[in-house]
Amino acid sequence: MSGFPLSPAFPLAPDAEAVPLLGLRFAGLGLPEVLATLAARPADAPFAYVVTPNADHLVRLSKSPALGPLYADAGLTLLDSRVVAKLGRALGLAPPPVVTGSDLTAALFASVLRPSDRIAVIGSSAEAVAMLAERHGLTNIVHHNPPMGFDRDPAAFAAAIEVVRAARARFVFLAVGSPRQEKLAHAVLAAGDATGIGLCIGASLDFLTGAQARAPGWMQRAGIEWLHRLASDPGRLAKRYLVDDLPILRLLAADAWKRRADKH
Repeated sequence: MSGFPLSPAFPLAPDAEAVPLLGLRFAGLGLPEVLATLAARPADAPFAYVVTPNADHLVRLSKSPALGPLYADAGLTLLDSRVVAKLGRALGLAPPPVVTGSDLTAALFASVLRPSDRIAVIGSSAEAVAMLAERHGLTNIVHHNPPMGFDRDPAAFAAAIEVVRAARARFVFLAVGSPRQEKLAHAVLAAGDATGIGLCIGASLDFLTGAQARAPGWMQRAGIEWLHRLASDPGRLAKRYLVDDLPILRLLAADAWKRRADKH
């Protein structure tokens, strides 16, 4: 994977150990430490964002190095793939802790968010956001669902940036899919004058509202949650999981080989 410039520290957790993998610097923090870090940050602190790359993201990044700054400039980079972690260990790598976007989102709603906290949701439907508010007693939500392909429409993209900047939210849940959500988070950071923590979370809100059923706990712990998702939506995910993501094994093997070579 091409080496792009890396920021010197994680803005959200400057003292966190950095764990290198596939050209990225992942934070060596488990879910409890990540939650404590995010919970302690003042609501009006300058905007920073969290990315949770999985195998799909990592393969895409290997093919499109221009996406590198989206991850290098993140406040925290967390590994969202138990499969990648297992494969990495099998090849002799030392992967970072796995903190999935879905686990992080659920934990934030369960133990960090207060009913009065101002949050912004970019993406998802009005019905889903209303259900989320009702289930968690939230009273201060800004919602914006940009049109399909908004990242290729300068006016629509600028409008989404402005919604986040104007929201002055404690947490901004970016649920528009990758790499659109990372592009938006990076653009908000570059624009300045925004507050809060942006979370690039994909479909995580769908699991909270019940729009999608998440895999049973034992499948999550076994690292085969992807199999449950594949069975639930084969038409959309079969090519991604069974074809597009296969290069992850080659990328991890190359990373492991390079590290061994560098030691000699």
